[in-house]
Amino acid sequence: MSSKPSAIVIGSGFGGLALAIRLQSAGIGTTLIEARDRPGGRAYRWEREGYIFDAGPTVITDPACLEELWMLSGNRMDEDVTLKPVSPFYRLVWNDGTQFDYSNDDALLEKEIAKLDAKDIEGYHRFLDYARSVYQEGYVKLGAVPFLDFKSMLKAAPALARHKAWRSVYAILSSFVGNEKLRQALSFHTLLVGGNPMSTSGIYALIHHLEREGGIWWTTGGTNALVDGMVALFERLGGALMLNEPVREILHEGRRVTGVVTQDGRRIHADQIASNADVVSTYKMIVGSSHALRKRHSLEAKRFSPSLFVLHMGIKGNFPKIAHHSILFSDRYGPLLDDIYKGGRLPKDPSIYLHNPGASDASVAPAGKSVLYALAPVPHLGAAAVNWAEEGDRYRQIIIGRIRDLLIPDIEDRIEICFHYTPEDFQRDLDAHLGSAFSLEPVLTQSAWFRAHNRDDRFENLFLVGAGTHPGAGIPGVVGSAKATAGLMMQTGRP
Repeated sequence: MSSKPSAIVIGSGFGGLALAIRLQSAGIGTTLIEARDRPGGRAYRWEREGYIFDAGPTVITDPACLEELWMLSGNRMDEDVTLKPVSPFYRLVWNDGTQFDYSNDDALLEKEIAKLDAKDIEGYHRFLDYARSVYQEGYVKLGAVPFLDFKSMLKAAPALARHKAWRSVYAILSSFVGNEKLRQALSFHTLLVGGNPMSTSGIYALIHHLEREGGIWWTTGGTNALVDGMVALFERLGGALMLNEPVREILHEGRRVTGVVTQDGRRIHADQIASNADVVSTYKMIVGSSHALRKRHSLEAKRFSPSLFVLHMGIKGNFPKIAHHSILFSDRYGPLLDDIYKGGRLPKDPSIYLHNPGASDASVAPAGKSVLYALAPVPHLGAAAVNWAEEGDRYRQIIIGRIRDLLIPDIEDRIEICFHYTPEDFQRDLDAHLGSAFSLEPVLTQSAWFRAHNRDDRFENLFLVGAGTHPGAGIPGVVGSAKATAGLMMQTGRP
């Protein structure tokens, strides 16, 4: 009688967790191996003096893709996780005092657009039609489809051409609306998956429809509570989670991988192996393979998304009038993006994403206090030679100053805990190539087949999942990649 098929998943980010749940739900005995002391990957957490600090991501869209993970085994997501809708989705703030509340309430949204320029209301609805169409083509039809050969890319070409996918999100949007602030308000979303609005394909306008259709959500207790819920489901299904076990090497023989060796020398074998680790780091783990060396060099030659400077603060006071999600725009938009993506310059006037979870959930901080998370895109380590040990404190003050000037005049007096996370931390803690926060940059020439493949080209039982694979970064993206990868692993089966 044959034994139960087995799999190893390296890394417990959202992609790895989603894949492990799918495999375990399908009866494949799955071991999830995590290098750090907590699961979650980029969705790590710290707990200090009663404050819960989420490392990120903090914007949850398309809850249906998460609910599906529970439904696979006849369970319900609300058994483990409580989601709350967030409204407005974002409050956009400019230095001149202009504010724009972005939501999926048509009447309220039209009023907000009218405050900027009423002539753009009609153009916005045409943009929405475009976003809806690319959502159907790029997300519904192709979001969980593995692109393993160039023929599959050619099949998608007519739809890409029909939607002028060679044009950027910003360029497409500019053909519909004229107000510059509205263009910024409707194009910044690509930054949340590592893409430059000025160069990321217009296909990524699908994010706008994704948000409007599915809403923006928050997990009670923080994003880390969603991680905990996924782990609870995985373990309830019989899956095994190993923490504090960095994988040192992926073993191979001929055209197959056979197991892994952890940092302490432990050998674990399985029929199939999937990596949710950084794509470059994954191929570094395959020692003595000319194929792996070529793949690594090929990936290293690609364009990687920027990194992030993230500031975590525990502060005295509650701020219900500050939106759950805010974007504090710099006076520069295109030139600022050029600094980050092209010039390799650290902006002195960063645009900032500000997360105020206390607007929706008091449980993440002690009574009468708040957690704030401020994020600024910055160049990755290969683009700018920044000594973050020296620069970190200075950049921290720039960001606190922006929050002080726009939202909380006495913020310096309120801070009880303050620490930051830099590109060097992304590289050290997550083994992220160049400290990139989102893996490969989502440009058209690095999308679908041009990204790292969900199944390796030589090792027939080695698979990849996560931001570096199709369809890309963001929770829906990596959960979609898990669906694509799981389908391949189930087809491959046991040797």
